[in-house]
Amino acid sequence: MTTALPTSAASPRLASFPDLTATADVSAPPSGAPTGRRVSGRRLRRRLGPGRRIPYGLALGPALLLALWAAASATGALDARVLSAPWTVVTTAHELIADGRLLSNLLTSAQRAFLGLALGAGLGTVLALLAGLTRVGEALLDGPVQIKRAIPTLALIPLLILWFGIGEQMKVLTIALGVVIPVYVHTHAALRTIDARYVELAETVRLTRWQFIRKVALPGALPGFLMGLRLAVTGAWLALVVVEQINATSGIGYMMSLARSYGQTEIILLGLVVYGLFGLASDSAVRLIERKALSWRRILAG
Repeated sequence: MTTALPTSAASPRLASFPDLTATADVSAPPSGAPTGRRVSGRRLRRRLGPGRRIPYGLALGPALLLALWAAASATGALDARVLSAPWTVVTTAHELIADGRLLSNLLTSAQRAFLGLALGAGLGTVLALLAGLTRVGEALLDGPVQIKRAIPTLALIPLLILWFGIGEQMKVLTIALGVVIPVYVHTHAALRTIDARYVELAETVRLTRWQFIRKVALPGALPGFLMGLRLAVTGAWLALVVVEQINATSGIGYMMSLARSYGQTEIILLGLVVYGLFGLASDSAVRLIERKALSWRRILAG
């Protein structure tokens, strides 16, 4: 004797649950296929994903922050002696551009940041390749790099000053040390997670070591490298802020340090805005490169 299962009409408890398939894009199975329902991948992605990309969406957050700052200054909720108004900062920027001080310091800071970024990213990539593709390299390099990872870069500044003085060499090396770790860690992790089947295929077609690195290792490590580069860009600007306030004679940090002595809040804020814009522009550039170089990936935010 068989007992029929209760239907939604016969069971109020079951009837209280929503019909999950009511709004789904359901297509009928082809003839001969097993019975069942299939939810369209496009419809599911449109419902569960983050949605379409917002034009100029990256600028919405800074624009909102600027609007709140302006509103607080205009209503008097923000004391000008504590934080200058945005229009005061704009006026100060115009004056510093007119006399050439802002542009000169800006170029000096940009040169330091990009030299340190290039040196650190190159060194981190080479170390990651050596440690990620050879056991000997991993044994010799990974331990010291992990030790350096546990030591803050800024804690090394007194030692670097003793070794290299307070000139440009010390500043660029400090920035490079802040860059090399994120590039190494993410590139090394990406190399270690390359599918072993690709390695076996490379051995089957008898690729040389250089061909394997160029055609398999580097493309496989590219997502990790770009992620590390995004973190490295931020690290470069953080290190630059510190080194430019240590006995520097030029740069945005020097300009801010000098303004602090005279209580010029608007110049300090201008320096912070410049650092923030540089960091945002650098990160946006890396994200654009990532989107173009990895356009073959189908990801949630794509």
